[in-house]
Amino acid sequence: MPMVSAFHEEMGITQTDEAREAALMPLLEGSPHGVAYLIGPARAPIGYIVITFGWSLELGGMEGFVDEFYIRAGVRGRGIGAEVLHSLPTALSKAGLKALHLEVRKSDARVVAFYKRQKFALRDDYVLMTRRF
Repeated sequence: MPMVSAFHEEMGITQTDEAREAALMPLLEGSPHGVAYLIGPARAPIGYIVITFGWSLELGGMEGFVDEFYIRAGVRGRGIGAEVLHSLPTALSKAGLKALHLEVRKSDARVVAFYKRQKFALRDDYVLMTRRF
C-alpha cells in the first residue's frame, strides 16, 4: 500500500487509503480480473505492476491493460522497468494473452519514449476514452 500511495501521489491521483485497499485486495485475493506483481525481493520490493484483463474480438482473445506500473524513484533508470516489460509479455502470452495495452500522458516524452523502446506503439486513429460511474 505505501508504494501505491506513492505512485498515486506522484501521478496526482486523489483517492483515500480505504478506496485504494478496496480496489487492490480482490486482486491480491485471486480475482480473475487482474493480477498485481511485486517487483524485487518480497521483503523489500522496489516496485509493482498491476495488469487487468479483458477480451478483444479484434485481437483474438484475452488482452491485458497495464493499470499501474511503479518503480521506486531511487532505483529508476537502472533497466528494471525495461526488464519487467521484456519478460512479462512472454509469460502472459503463455497464459493466453494476445495483447498488452497501457495508458501514458502524451506530454511526458521521456515516458512515451521508454514505452516505445519496449515495443509499445500508438494505434493510428485510436484514442482511449473513459466514462466514469
